[in-house]
Amino acid sequence: MIQLVPRSEVSTLWQFLTPVLAVLATMVAGGLLFWVMGYDPVAAIKTIFWDPLFGMASSYSRPQLLVKAAPLILIASGLAIGFRAGIWNIGAEGQYIIGAICGAAVALAAYPSEGMWIFPAMVVAGAAGGWAWGMIPATLRNWFGASEILVSLMLVYVAQRVAAWMAFGPMKNPEGFGFPGSRNLQQYPSASNPELIAGTGTHWGVVAAAVAVLATWFLMSRHIRGFHIRTAGLAPRAARFAGVKPETLVAFCLGLSGALAGMAGLFEVAGPAGQITDKIGVGYGFTAIIVAFLGRLHPVGILLAGLLLALTYIGGELAQLMLNLPAATVQVFQGMMLFFLLGFDLLTRFKIQRRVVA
Repeated sequence: MIQLVPRSEVSTLWQFLTPVLAVLATMVAGGLLFWVMGYDPVAAIKTIFWDPLFGMASSYSRPQLLVKAAPLILIASGLAIGFRAGIWNIGAEGQYIIGAICGAAVALAAYPSEGMWIFPAMVVAGAAGGWAWGMIPATLRNWFGASEILVSLMLVYVAQRVAAWMAFGPMKNPEGFGFPGSRNLQQYPSASNPELIAGTGTHWGVVAAAVAVLATWFLMSRHIRGFHIRTAGLAPRAARFAGVKPETLVAFCLGLSGALAGMAGLFEVAGPAGQITDKIGVGYGFTAIIVAFLGRLHPVGILLAGLLLALTYIGGELAQLMLNLPAATVQVFQGMMLFFLLGFDLLTRFKIQRRVVA
C-alpha cells in the first residue's frame, strides 16, 4: 500500500525532472499507441523526434524549427506572466487571430504603396489588436467579476468568425478570382516578413520571440512589477496588503499576453501564412499553454519547450508524409505531454511513501 504525503516545501529537483519525465512518458505512450494502430513504434518516434534534426530531410526541417517555435515562444512568454499571477488567459488563439487581422489591415490599406513605415505600423497594429482583444476579459473580470477563463476562451470562436468574415468579405482579394482570402502579403515587399538570414528560418518573429524571453526574464526577476506578479500568485491576500491592486494586475497581464499573441499573429500572416483566410488560426494559442507549463513558466524553460513543441509539429508532418500517420498525431502528442506533465507535477508537492497497515 502506498500513499501521497505532502512535502514541507515544493521540491526543486522534481520541478526540473517532471518535464523530462513527461517527454519520456509521451514517447513511450505514443509508441504503444502507434503499435496498437499497426505502425512501427520505433520508426514513428524516430521520425518525429530525430529525423527533423538529423535525418535526410533535416536541411529543410531545421530552419522550420525556428519558424514554428517563434510564435509559440512569443505567446507562451505572455501567458506565463499571467499564469504566475493566477490570471488565466486561455484565449490567446483569439488574440493571435485578431492581431493578424489588424496587422494585415494596415498593409492592405496601404497597398500598393511602398515605404519603410508599413511593416513597423503592422507590428504596432497587430500588438494593439491582440491587446484590445485581451482587454475584453480583463474589463469584464474587473467590472463584473466574470471568469477570464470562460470569456477569453469564448472569444476565440468569435475571432474565428471575424476571420472568416474578413476572408470572404472586406479583406477578400479583388484579384483572387472569387476565392476567399486576402492578398498574399509575401508578394508585397513592404509588408512581408522574409527570412533575415538565408537558410536559417530566422525572421522578425524569431527576433521578437528572443526579445520577449529576455524581457520576461528581466520583468520577473528584476522589476517591481514582477515581484507583484509573483506575490499575487503565491499569496493574493499578502499582495493586497503590500499595495498590489488586483484590477491593475489583471489588466496588465491580460493586456500584455494579448499584445504578444497579436504580434505573433502578425508575424505569421506577414510571413509563413501569407494571407488572411478563414483558417488563419492554427492552434498556436492553445499549444502555447502547453509550452508555458512544460517550461515551468520560466523564460529559459519556455524557450526550450517551444523548440520541443515545434519539433513535434515538424516531426508530425514528416510522419504523415513518410509513414502515412494520421494528421491528429501532433495533437495527440501535445495532449499527452500536458497530461503526463500534470500527472508527474504531483511529485513536486507530494512524495510517495509506503503506508503501514496495522
